[in-house]
Amino acid sequence: MTEKLTRRQPAAILDRSGYELEVEDRFDRPVLNERLWIPYYLSHWSSRAASAARFAVGDGTLRLLIEADQGPWCPEFTGHLRVSSLQTGEFAGPVGSAVGQHHFRKGITVREAQRNVALYTPRYGLFELQARALDDPVNMVALWMIGYEDRPTRSAEICICEIFGRDVGTHRTCVGMGLHPFGDPTITDEFAAESVEIDARGSHTYAAEWTPSDVAFYVDDRLVKVVHQSPSYPMQFMLNIYEFADGPDLPSALESYPKTFVVESFRGYRPIAGPGTRSPAFRAASTV
Repeated sequence: MTEKLTRRQPAAILDRSGYELEVEDRFDRPVLNERLWIPYYLSHWSSRAASAARFAVGDGTLRLLIEADQGPWCPEFTGHLRVSSLQTGEFAGPVGSAVGQHHFRKGITVREAQRNVALYTPRYGLFELQARALDDPVNMVALWMIGYEDRPTRSAEICICEIFGRDVGTHRTCVGMGLHPFGDPTITDEFAAESVEIDARGSHTYAAEWTPSDVAFYVDDRLVKVVHQSPSYPMQFMLNIYEFADGPDLPSALESYPKTFVVESFRGYRPIAGPGTRSPAFRAASTV
């Protein structure tokens, strides 16, 4: 349940002094760090083959791709939506059951058995992404957290950034941020696309400071929004690019592929003072 504490006022400029870096990926190696990332998108509702991410990594960037020959990840329930995604945990029940992370609609059941694993599922902390979005109107990129959902009510979402290409401008971008409850009865929906004076095609940092009393959202270290609610259980990360289409045909000209979401770094910090202080959540207890 949400913890009831005195309302705090987050800093206008992001203050990292009460935190210790516990995980960092700068994508400087030519292979994906599989001690941190699972390269499939909610594969229990689909399959690993259909939900496998297309990506390239190395030289300081992760490039999540939508390619012209890529199929939809779950056509029965999401139509022609295509996704390339990484996540830091996986939890689901047996085939045919309704036990699984992120119930995005009613009536879904597990289609393929998965190995349950929690690679990085912290409870409270400071988390930041440095990345370059794209301005294609049929694409969206995001970093969000979901409850590990080992219990159905541990299922809220913290959206750190959600950027639709149609909302990217030269001087201003609308960045979605906030909380969604899903199956958590202690959380109410509090999410909006906030107007920020950036061109998201450039390199920017998107961060969330998650405490027992609230979640504060920052862009380039400047406070944008505070939500005075807080999930109180371990959560995992979802990092992805989506492409929306009305039918089987490509929604963009062939020469525009691959669509690319460029990620430059991901960092997670643990609180070392005050409410929410905890031991390291990453299993190696060090940066990677």
